[in-house]
Amino acid sequence: MAAERHSARVAGAITAGASAKGLAAVAGERVKVHPPGETAGGRAPGDEVQHAASSGSTITADVAGGVVRLEPVTASGRTSVIEVFVPEGELSEGSGGDWWLLLGIAFVLVAGSVVVVDRLARGAVNSARNLVQAAMAVGGGDLGVRIQPSGPRELAEAGYAFNRMADRLVTSRTSEREMVADLSHRLRTPLTALRLDAEQLDPDDTQIIDLSADEIDRRRGIRRIRQAIVTLEGEVNELINTTRQAVAAQVAAAPETGVCDASEVVRERMTFWSALAGDQNRPYRVVGAQLRIPVPVARAELAAALDAILGNVFRYTPQGTAFEVGISRRDGWVAVRVDDAGPGIGDPEKAMQRGQSNQGSTGLGLDIARRAALSAGGSVSLDRAAMGGASVVMLFADAEAAPKQASRFGLVGRLARERGSRPARSE
Repeated sequence: MAAERHSARVAGAITAGASAKGLAAVAGERVKVHPPGETAGGRAPGDEVQHAASSGSTITADVAGGVVRLEPVTASGRTSVIEVFVPEGELSEGSGGDWWLLLGIAFVLVAGSVVVVDRLARGAVNSARNLVQAAMAVGGGDLGVRIQPSGPRELAEAGYAFNRMADRLVTSRTSEREMVADLSHRLRTPLTALRLDAEQLDPDDTQIIDLSADEIDRRRGIRRIRQAIVTLEGEVNELINTTRQAVAAQVAAAPETGVCDASEVVRERMTFWSALAGDQNRPYRVVGAQLRIPVPVARAELAAALDAILGNVFRYTPQGTAFEVGISRRDGWVAVRVDDAGPGIGDPEKAMQRGQSNQGSTGLGLDIARRAALSAGGSVSLDRAAMGGASVVMLFADAEAAPKQASRFGLVGRLARERGSRPARSE
């Protein structure tokens, strides 16, 4: 840099037309000015000076004790060459500090790179470890495990995909168990019909002495039919108990909320039960299920509760007994009512207890209805129906209105008035 400054001052003097004495004053000891056509007298070889003058470019050449810088300068059409000598000692002056500075910068860069890489690698390793542990937990049967996606984008996407997969597994298992429970309830319907038909058969007592051999064989066949129906009912009841308990435990661990149209569920389930009602000559009526009435309960739960109550009607009332299903909406509450003209329920309080039944069933029918109503902030009550038999009312909170103080008399009383003002009919 010093050689360039010296050369620039001398070049300015030459361009300004300074005399030889003035150039000497400006140049100093280390600067030699080669006039046009002269190459000798300096430290640089003559051919180097000549080359710089002819090429018009600055040249650096090694000489004894250091280096020289040759810079051509043209003034008035004539080219002079400025030679600046730089001693060898000045070439390395200050380079030690520069080297230390470069080493320090390199060290800082390397250390920073190591820290950044370590943090990135640690995050990726932790994310991968969490994903592996969660996958092993799901593989072991714990479907409630979820992870917080983190780390690089690919691992975060894998975490989100894992959570979606676990959610689908839970939904799939719940749906499977619900399907088994629903199918079991539906299987009980034809079983009820078979049992009722079997009860109409002749007695199966074979202890009468004067029976013929053919009569004894026939009565033994009737006994086998009844025993087979009882055994099959027991197996179905066991299946219902197992699946319902599993679903209840899973729902308690991970509650799932939903809203369904109670009127639509009533219409759909009555379409199913109407076939059996026709076979058994049961008059029935559906009241108030024309308009949409949303309730905060899962569709499958409401359908299972309604099936449980209707199943009791078909099971415990004689063939030909009329029944009615009604739905009412008032003051933020929704009442789903099932009335029948049967013998009624002798001990309503005991019937509402889980697993209690005097009829040889699972005793879970009303409990299923009670749990469905409780999940929607309501309740289940039993009373004497206007038709003469039992009246089961499931009370749910209205999904579109704030509930007021529940009044069973108001809800059921209005339904009773509506029934009294309409002629009974069979559908």
